[in-house]
Amino acid sequence: KDVEKAVTDFVGTMTVPTRVAGKMARWRQGVCPIVAGVRPEAVKLVTKLVRDRAAEVGAPVNDRADCKPNIEIVFTTTPQALLDTIFIKYPELLGYHDNSAQATKLATVTWPIQSWYATETQDLRGNVQVDGVKTGGVTQDFFISPAGYGGGIQTNAGGTVRLNMPGAQITNVTGGRLADGVSSDFHHVVIVVEPAKLLDYEIGTIADYIAMLALSQTQQPEHCQGLPTILNLLVAGCPSPPKALTGVDIAYLRALYKMTTTANLNGQRSEMIYQMEKSLGGGR
Repeated sequence: KDVEKAVTDFVGTMTVPTRVAGKMARWRQGVCPIVAGVRPEAVKLVTKLVRDRAAEVGAPVNDRADCKPNIEIVFTTTPQALLDTIFIKYPELLGYHDNSAQATKLATVTWPIQSWYATETQDLRGNVQVDGVKTGGVTQDFFISPAGYGGGIQTNAGGTVRLNMPGAQITNVTGGRLADGVSSDFHHVVIVVEPAKLLDYEIGTIADYIAMLALSQTQQPEHCQGLPTILNLLVAGCPSPPKALTGVDIAYLRALYKMTTTANLNGQRSEMIYQMEKSLGGGR
């Protein structure tokens, strides 16, 4: 029971649903990290560790040397200036937002290692739409009955009315309550690291923290978690935080990549809790 409660609390705290589909996102396309701002040996170490961790937990990996990067890891002494530039030139990389005020809030640096997630939604027929990116909209023709011939909308002459809905999109679903055929995936992840605030940590520890953020859209905890997790690393006052991904972190990531992508959020969380309990020795 202790394991069950601890795992349930952990999953409930860490998981962040996407804004469009309201589900957990994960990588469907192979991860292809790129690292900038550090020496070549550090670039090699961080890139390799992210790939290795992805393979370890069941995430897809793009092994091609010329793969198109979808995880950008930038070490910089001026993180806020970098985010200001992203806000102006590439706002879609900040993640889903409805207006400039939300974008401004998203583009605020608050942690020495911080991540931003651009997600996409795939429907029942495999159609993919990047969340928050404007589409051409949807145009629908409606037949209106002449007055006196029944129907909800009537005119004296009748005829066809064309309704244009800018920004709308068509999503094919099953209509089921437990699983609707729609899934959320990562489209692009940006991780910004401020090395001047991380002088007390080895590069391997920083790389594992980056891997956790690169493979899952997790909520950065404000308080120490009851279960040992590398996410406690940057939380003030946590006693002896782990220096690498823990068994809990690995169990969490493996559960994420085993869950049913088309299930609703409660179903996905329940699956993750079940898988984590099995991994941590508290199976039901």
